[in-house]
Amino acid sequence: MKYLILIYTNPATREVWDALPEAQREAGYQAHLAFRESLADSGELIVAEALADPATARRVTATGGRTSTADGPFAEAKELLAGFYLIECESLERAIEHGSRVPEAEFGLVEVRPILNLHAR
Repeated sequence: MKYLILIYTNPATREVWDALPEAQREAGYQAHLAFRESLADSGELIVAEALADPATARRVTATGGRTSTADGPFAEAKELLAGFYLIECESLERAIEHGSRVPEAEFGLVEVRPILNLHAR
């Protein structure tokens, strides 16, 4: 089964991250690289990506054959999606185990969500 491990950020954790010394930020990046490599080594990683700043996003509307866009950010929420890991493993428990290893899990900013298999319908 496929699972999406979603990583969120918010202004408070962003402020903490930005205030860290360069060496600590580098250690955070290295923790993600090690996690990604362990998922790849186990054969459970499909893809993992960090997302650009929400201010660079565009909302797309396609109505009546016309496409229009609006600048981001769009969410009124304080938490914004920062990145993800798409994995395939045998159970939700295993996916949660992986999710707990994401560095942001320490701040409660990780969500594990099953992927719907629309092809099975």
